[in-house]
Amino acid sequence: MPSDDPRYWFPAKRYGWGWGPPTTWEGWIVVATFFALVVAGIFLVPPQQSMPAFVGYVIALTVVLTAICWLKGEPPRWRWGNDDR
Repeated sequence: MPSDDPRYWFPAKRYGWGWGPPTTWEGWIVVATFFALVVAGIFLVPPQQSMPAFVGYVIALTVVLTAICWLKGEPPRWRWGNDDR
């Protein structure tokens, strides 16, 4: 039986704008993959050889992570804590 309440991978933060830690296994896989790819980037794009390339690589991964959070997380908006909406 389908639910009317969507299942978000990333809940909204209580204070501020953005998302908190994942609440589903899918979200945790996304975060673990992000960190694994950052560590792999140390070997694939060594920062000792080209710091701009490594920074670009990490920025690209961060853009992808943000896009996934945007698509699979609660809609972002500024929050002030005790919000009943």
